[in-house]
Amino acid sequence: MAIANFVGDKIGSYFVEPPKSDLPSVFKDSVAVFPLIFVLSPGADPLNALEKFAESKKKKINKVSLGQGQGVKAEALIEAGVVSGEWVLL
Repeated sequence: MAIANFVGDKIGSYFVEPPKSDLPSVFKDSVAVFPLIFVLSPGADPLNALEKFAESKKKKINKVSLGQGQGVKAEALIEAGVVSGEWVLL
């Protein structure tokens, strides 16, 4: 946090504030064979926006929190999503 404050003070908050995500634009520029990766910062939670966007596209999101022992479940969801077209959020 101190580094972010320092950078913001010295060269501007533009360099430490995360860009606003525009899911429709990101989705339009994406292709089905590559995952979208969200790099999260403290306090960032794109889940609500992603769920609303998925609903607008009539897509189901299967979610799994990656932790100890969840790799097998995540793999199964990804494999099923490839076949069904459902989205997977890890």
